[in-house]
Amino acid sequence: MAIVEIEHVTKVYESGKVQVRALRGIDLTIEKGEFAAIAGPSGSGKSTLLNIIGALDTPTEGTVRVAGNDLSQMSAPELSALRRNNIGFIFQAYNLIPVLTAFENVEFIMMVQGVPAEERRRRANDILDKVGLAELADRRPIDMSGGQQQRVAVARAIVGRPQLILADEPTANLDSKTGAELIDLMERLNEQEQMTFLFSSHDRMVLERSHRLMILRDGQIVEDNPNNNHA
Repeated sequence: MAIVEIEHVTKVYESGKVQVRALRGIDLTIEKGEFAAIAGPSGSGKSTLLNIIGALDTPTEGTVRVAGNDLSQMSAPELSALRRNNIGFIFQAYNLIPVLTAFENVEFIMMVQGVPAEERRRRANDILDKVGLAELADRRPIDMSGGQQQRVAVARAIVGRPQLILADEPTANLDSKTGAELIDLMERLNEQEQMTFLFSSHDRMVLERSHRLMILRDGQIVEDNPNNNHA
């Protein structure tokens, strides 16, 4: 069953009188339960593609369906609900709420989802323990290192139990040991919970551990290796 279906997607940005074609006729299907990565040089369109899949941006042309929903046919409240309940985001810039503690940042998505308080506490504490941050639950982002903030961001994305996790450079600010542990955790969630992961990354470890590797160049998918880590 496909969780992401993209047909003929093009994205053109206007910069003054200059047109920048970020994506050029992308066709892509991601099946439920995949553990896939997109690689490519800076400016190849990786982040643009993830933002379009995550309903954070809209294509200039083409069709995008996520969890069976045609995004172009959905209202703003419907898109917001889709992001809240079906998609987890891991951004390179963390995007944590600065006035909230690590625990509160992780708990916040579940509050928006309407998860009962006791269940929120249990799941937030459990996921912070899994990412090695149980002892930092009461710290705010300003009192954490970049790597610690990234782990909070991963915990927040996972804890809402979305069908799809979109991760833009998830290990960019981590040392290799912490990065490997995070990939281990995400791979376990992929296997046990059937969460679908789609990474954008330059990190060789992420690309080698991914089960499917796509290469994006000049806004087009030029390679698609469906059995990447078994090659």
